Amino acid sequence: MIRTSEYCAVGHPDRTCDYIASYILDRYLERDPNARVALEVQLKDCFCTLSGEVTSAYRFTNAELAEFCREAICKVGYTDDYLAKWGEGNVISGSGVEVTIHISQQSEDITQGVNREGWGDQGIFWGLAVNDVRRGFMPLDYWLARGTANALYRSGFGGLDVKTQVTTEDGRAIECVVAIPLDPATEEDTKRVIADYVKSAVGSDCRVIVNGTGRYVKHGPIGDCGTTGRKLVADFYGGNSKIGGGSPWGKDPSKADVTLNVLARMKALEYLKAHGLDEVRCGISCCIGRSEIRVSYFDAADNLLETHTESDPPSHVIETLGLRLPGYAARCMEGLFGHE
Repeated sequence: MIRTSEYCAVGHPDRTCDYIASYILDRYLERDPNARVALEVQLKDCFCTLSGEVTSAYRFTNAELAEFCREAICKVGYTDDYLAKWGEGNVISGSGVEVTIHISQQSEDITQGVNREGWGDQGIFWGLAVNDVRRGFMPLDYWLARGTANALYRSGFGGLDVKTQVTTEDGRAIECVVAIPLDPATEEDTKRVIADYVKSAVGSDCRVIVNGTGRYVKHGPIGDCGTTGRKLVADFYGGNSKIGGGSPWGKDPSKADVTLNVLARMKALEYLKAHGLDEVRCGISCCIGRSEIRVSYFDAADNLLETHTESDPPSHVIETLGLRLPGYAARCMEGLFGHE
């Protein structure tokens, strides 16, 4: 069986936007665990737009929110020192980013449903668990793609805007595609070092391609426009599962985008362990303003194993999963699942 998954490190502009939204969410949850937050970020060149809805007992000024955006970009690694290394016109520094803010309060139409213990949105959410404890019960191709991307992001071999793509066949890595910014003066030598490094991580027989165009210097939001929620497949399970719902980043847990994705993963894990299966998918759907959810389980061949409804109040699900605590930015940095 052939399986392929991609992963983008947090230096990728889309993932940087996810990180900014998560970083700001954490700042709200530190001061108000019941804050209702839905943030979207776009980053292009040295311009960042922060939009969304926030209802909270604590109010940040626009100047504070703008500074949080710049702080988050610097924490990803886009600093003045990084800019000096790569050169102006190739990357950005968080300290020089201009931020525009468009934030209002949560719609009262949504608020009335959440206040009466309903979910803050409708949606479809999928959880996946694979019977492989060594790899966090995650699919092999995804696990290797994510681990390799995050390792290269921290390695210092090249720049921060790293993408990887791993193909496996019958449980063995056969190809790994890597995109990583490199200094043209040392590019060829560094490519060989990276190829050897990747093979040591995924398997010596794996074919490794580094920078398919032959040159990669301009990167981050200079080379590409970043937008929150555009890497859902990389956020969840790679090419191994259906993807539903919205982005889990920058949303408080009442929105369901984070909570029911986490719940679906947890239920898939529990079902896998209870029934001794090789692979389980759990699908959950909900209705805005209502607490009832439909839970369905499927095997690796997409055969329905079981379906039923549950009506646990969202507040209880959120508290059980511990999702009112800050820590979303750290999870965005490392990956959402596989660390349980």
